[in-house]
Amino acid sequence: MSLDAEQAQPPSGRRAGTRATAAIALSAAALALAACSAPASLPSGVSAAAGAPSAAATVPSVPAPAAQTLSETGSSVMAPLFARWRTAYHARFPQVTLTTASSSSGVGIAAAAAGTADIGASDAYLSSATLAKYTDLVNIPLAVAALMVIYNVPGIGPAEHLRLNGKVLAQMFAGKITRWDDPAIAAINPGVKLPGTPVVLVHRADSSGSTFLFTSYLNAQDPSGWSNSLVGTTIAWPGQPGGIGATGSEGIVDRVGSMPGAVSYVGVSYLSQVTRMNEGEAALGNSSGSYVLPTAGTIQAALASFTNTPASETISLVNGAGSQAYPIVNYEYAVVRTSQAGAIRAQDLRAFLTWAITSGTAQLAQVNFQPLPPSIVILSTAQIAKIKG
Repeated sequence: MSLDAEQAQPPSGRRAGTRATAAIALSAAALALAACSAPASLPSGVSAAAGAPSAAATVPSVPAPAAQTLSETGSSVMAPLFARWRTAYHARFPQVTLTTASSSSGVGIAAAAAGTADIGASDAYLSSATLAKYTDLVNIPLAVAALMVIYNVPGIGPAEHLRLNGKVLAQMFAGKITRWDDPAIAAINPGVKLPGTPVVLVHRADSSGSTFLFTSYLNAQDPSGWSNSLVGTTIAWPGQPGGIGATGSEGIVDRVGSMPGAVSYVGVSYLSQVTRMNEGEAALGNSSGSYVLPTAGTIQAALASFTNTPASETISLVNGAGSQAYPIVNYEYAVVRTSQAGAIRAQDLRAFLTWAITSGTAQLAQVNFQPLPPSIVILSTAQIAKIKG
């Protein structure tokens, strides 16, 4: 199932010390956890602003007492987080078992639409075509993530953080830049001794939200060199006669690590694997021309430039404004059907999703994700309230 990109929007470059894993600065009251003993319309301490949609008063903070199993599949970027949530949620509510499966965003959306999974995890929002076909399908942000560009360039250590931008990457993935010492790469990396190693293009072979985010970035920064037709969860890569396809995020990390000259893209939840494989992480050019890494601060800076999120929460966070804004930021979505088979299933699904955006935020730093801004917690809670049985 493909997604469209009709809403993609249009000190730097060197990491100082270990990645900041602290959550985005939010007021403690705004993210106070919902009480565990009573239903609530919004997470405790989060009040709806004037004009914001109000959630129904039936959103539970606890699941039903009967034993129940909820199933999730989709985004491999979200897989490390769902693995942690699975354990933490079962420890808190032993009557609920959450089964998880790492696949791809496309598989997650299709499974949720078909009713073969309760939750489809996706790095990308639903396309207008999908929403028209499945009128009870919604995408609910649970967390904030970012996409890294990674590489294996001989002689360039992981601490170097080569600078890359959408224009240069578009030329690389279009097959126009074929060596790492190309003048276009050298121009944005002054003083760096680049090898003449051939560029090896590695991309996701499956239907991937990461591909959607990466191609949205290329299009946003170089629309003439990377057209709208080349934005999606699966595309016909123009410069890929020698390119390599890999399945899942782990497959991307493994391929890049084993192939000198390789370049690809993967979510920040795989930073530890990238580091372990001794791969490089690029400082990406943003809309202001600065080169930044995905830290809590640069992700927050990117989010600050998006102030008009619709109630549907269908929005691209790519190429935001601001000198310190990381350019490939995204909401991690739970794709669910608002019409469930029964009241108990609906209650348990609402309870888990409410927990995920409140108590579940304790797990985010472990996978380099950030919590939702308070205004988005309000919107997500309102969407969760729509789930009925």
